[in-house]
Amino acid sequence: MRNITLTTSLFALSLSLVTTAAWAGPGHGGGDSNLTEADVDRTISLDAGDMWFDPEQLEMAAGEVVKFEITNTGNLEHEFVIGSKEAQEEHRKMMLDMANSEGHDMSNMSQDDGHDMANMSQGEGHDMSSMSMAAVTIAPGETGSLLWSVPDNANELEYACNIPGHYESGMYGNFTL
Repeated sequence: MRNITLTTSLFALSLSLVTTAAWAGPGHGGGDSNLTEADVDRTISLDAGDMWFDPEQLEMAAGEVVKFEITNTGNLEHEFVIGSKEAQEEHRKMMLDMANSEGHDMSNMSQDDGHDMANMSQGEGHDMSSMSMAAVTIAPGETGSLLWSVPDNANELEYACNIPGHYESGMYGNFTL
């Protein structure tokens, strides 16, 4: 039994190390990897409290490169995900399925348990390939940053925390052009 546990643990660790690099590219775990600090047109600071974002709406200009600095002022881990309403809904369903099927308390997600947005992979049974969403996960008391280039359809996008129950409690906001 001990040998199986050790083997499983080593496999999970190896898988998370391999997938970290895969998810660090555009769409997950840090925004557009081709962007640098020199590309940034402006920086927007947001607060992520327990079940809210402040501000709740952001005005953007198409083509603008934004650096988001999200400070988690709450007591729970949160994510900041940018995507269409449909992609957000798909991601919420995946997060809920993951929490239900694996028995994880999603409020304590971290890189240590392999459920940080940057570490999600098909190897864990989560097909994220159809979602091209910029995302960052922020631990309580921490600040995360994300570089993002505003597309022409920003008024059809929202930012959200899709950890089960967070979006439904009001943890989302809208972009307007």
